[in-house]
Amino acid sequence: MKIKKEDIPVIMEAPGTVMRKLEGFGNMDAIYHELPEGTDFTPLLKGLPNDSCHCPHWGYIFKGAFRFIYDDGTEEVFEEGDMFFAPAGHTAIVDKDLKFIDFSPTKENNELMANVGRVMSEMSD
Repeated sequence: MKIKKEDIPVIMEAPGTVMRKLEGFGNMDAIYHELPEGTDFTPLLKGLPNDSCHCPHWGYIFKGAFRFIYDDGTEEVFEEGDMFFAPAGHTAIVDKDLKFIDFSPTKENNELMANVGRVMSEMSD
C-alpha cells in the first residue's frame, strides 16, 4: 500500500496547522503533522491518565523541532532528520515550526484524539 501525503484525509486544520490521518497500517495510524512553533499539547491532554498522552509514537521529523516531556520529568528534543520513539506518558511542545509523520497504535490514538476533540470543544464554549 502507498499513498501521497496530499491524499491522506485532513482531520484538523487551523492557521499554521494541518493534521492528516490514515488508518489501516496493521493496527497503526499514520499521521502527518504541520504545526507552528509554540504549539503545546499539554492542555489538550487534560482528562487522560496523568493528564498526559498514553499513546506511543514512532516517527520521523522532516522539518523543525519539538520537545517531549515525560511523566518522570525528563525531556527529549527531536529535530529535523531524527527518527524517534516516544513511549506512553508524555506531552510535547513545538520549539520550531514542525513537519513530521508518526505511526501510532489505532486504539490508543483514537482514544487520544477523542479526548483532544472533547477538550477543544470545551475550550470553544
